Amino acid sequence: MDLFARMTAYEYGEVHVRVDAATGLRAIVAIHDSRLGPALGGCRFISYADEAAAFTDALRLARGMTYKAALAGLAHGGGKSVLVRPDGPFDREALFRAFGRFVRDLGGRYITAEDSGTSLQDMETIRTETKHVTGIDPSHGGSGDPSPFTALGVRRGIEACVKHRLGRDSLTGVHVAVQGVGHVGYHLCRELHAAGAVLTVCDVEPARAERAHVEFGARVVSNDEIFDIEADVFAPCALGAVLDDKNIPRLRVGIVAGAANNQLAEPRHGDALRARGIAYAPDYAINAGGLINVALEVKGYDPHEARKRTLKIYDTIAEVLRRADAEGMTPEAVADRMVAERLTRTAR
Repeated sequence: MDLFARMTAYEYGEVHVRVDAATGLRAIVAIHDSRLGPALGGCRFISYADEAAAFTDALRLARGMTYKAALAGLAHGGGKSVLVRPDGPFDREALFRAFGRFVRDLGGRYITAEDSGTSLQDMETIRTETKHVTGIDPSHGGSGDPSPFTALGVRRGIEACVKHRLGRDSLTGVHVAVQGVGHVGYHLCRELHAAGAVLTVCDVEPARAERAHVEFGARVVSNDEIFDIEADVFAPCALGAVLDDKNIPRLRVGIVAGAANNQLAEPRHGDALRARGIAYAPDYAINAGGLINVALEVKGYDPHEARKRTLKIYDTIAEVLRRADAEGMTPEAVADRMVAERLTRTAR
């Protein structure tokens, strides 16, 4: 992998790497852009096939956080950390304390938070080493788990898509196929069920899918079958790159709107969705609720303000879709332009 070439292609930025042999820590912090403020983004802790995959994940995710923060009107740049999960036994607390020291040494240029594979307890462990962490326990002035706010924002984005594509002001009877019912996907199902939507779900963990069936009356299908479900909305809420040459032709929906990051395998797949007449809510525009929530911790958390700002995701998605139709562009191209406009207009 040519890291410098990849950084140039993604318009970076800076990338920091830390290895700690005593704990098994192998960590990457990617800071994509800090023109609007310190970089903010979650800490991902999963296994990777190789180092190139870990770096690519960090670079793509941090760039997405820049776009997400800019569209949400936050005074933050985009960053992301990737911790490669050790193959053998390890001391989790010691490893996350070592990562906390890594974040501390960056001097506030990067603020971390929860992401795939990390938890509230991990953030509390990081907090013992640095103040540059969000998503901590409410008893310590934090906002706790950001997943419910991410789900709230996605539900509002789906409502905007349904209004735009179907002309409906309600989700009652709207069929949503949800891929992945983990932290965010579960809370999204709860939001959608309360709004009257009909649900079909899948998950790599059968128990999670069964929980959605029991609590929300969701129909459970296999992880492969979810792409073939005839529904109004397909909501990817697992890992990214699911919208590709294989899966896009299988979709039987009018809307794609979900919580996963980097849903398009390649930029050209946005054109493929548009060619099929599918309205797409750019992932970094619709899933910003969790980021909005943790960003408010930096200056003092206010849950009412967090909810108020998250609800405005409806307006963002509505504007993106309106401009896309008016200008004959894909929604993600319009969203990218909106980000560029804000970065140019308000960068320090």
